Amino acid sequence: MSAARSCPFLRASILAALILATSPSLPRAEQPADPGAGEPSLSQECRVPGAQLYTAAKLGAVRAALAEKRPIKLLAIGGSAAPGASASYPAKLEAALERALPKVDVVIDHRGLPGEIASGAAERLRTMVVEAEPDLVVWQVGTHDAIARVDAEAFENSLSEAVAWIRSHGIDVVLVDPIYTASMAADADYNRIVDAVRTVATQQQVPLVRRYEALHYLSSRTDRGEGHILGRQFRLNDLGLRCMAEHVALTIVTSLGRTETPTEPKVAPASPPLTGTQRAPG
Repeated sequence: MSAARSCPFLRASILAALILATSPSLPRAEQPADPGAGEPSLSQECRVPGAQLYTAAKLGAVRAALAEKRPIKLLAIGGSAAPGASASYPAKLEAALERALPKVDVVIDHRGLPGEIASGAAERLRTMVVEAEPDLVVWQVGTHDAIARVDAEAFENSLSEAVAWIRSHGIDVVLVDPIYTASMAADADYNRIVDAVRTVATQQQVPLVRRYEALHYLSSRTDRGEGHILGRQFRLNDLGLRCMAEHVALTIVTSLGRTETPTEPKVAPASPPLTGTQRAPG
C-alpha cells in the first residue's frame, strides 16, 4: 500500500485489488505530472493526461456488485450497433474493463441509438434499462443532437431527466460527451451541447468521459490530425474505438476509488423494481 501511495500514478490493477478487498478508504487516482506523457495505464496510442480525460464520481451500484463478487452488468448505449468498426466496441470495452479489474466478470449489453437525439431516445432508453437491469449505463450522448442543432437547453433538460431517472433506480451512469472534429471545433452550437453534457454530469454527480478533449488531444499529437482516430460521418475508426474503450474503463476504475464525503449529497434511495410501464420524468 505504501508503495502505491509513493508512486505518482495509481495503476488500475492496484486500485482494482483495493476495491475487491472492500477497503473503506480508497485513494483517488492522481493526474500525470508530465502533461505530455498521458495516463500510463492507457496504451501508448491512447494516452491522454487525466485532467483532459475524465471527471470521476462515485459508482455505488458497481461497487456493490464487486463486494458481492458477482458479474458487473453494463448497458452501453449511443453510437451505432451496425456492422463495421462500431460493432467491435463492446468487445474492446469488455477487454479494457477486465484488464483493469482482474478476476472480475463484465457482461456488456450494447444497444446503439444511431442518429437518435437524447429526447427521442428517452423512451427507448427506459425500455432498454428495464430489459437489461444493469448495474451501470455508459451513454455516448450529444453528437447527433449537436449535428441536428437541437436547442442546448432542451437537450440538457432531457438528458438530466433521463440520468436522474436511471439513478433513481439504483443504477450508475457514466456519460461520454460528443466526438471532437476540427470541422466543428469553432461551432458555437456544437460546443454548447458539449458543455451541456458536462453540466449534467456535474449536477447529477456522475462520471464523465471527456471524449471531446481526449480526441482533440490525440489529434494534436500526430501529423494526420483526427484522421487516425475518426472515420466518416462522425464515427470512430478501430483505433478511436479502442481508445474510447480504454478511456471509459479508466474513468470507471478511477471512479470506483471515490468515497463519499460530507460535502457530497447521498444518492436518493432506489425506487421499487423496474417494470415495463415505468416512465422517466417528463
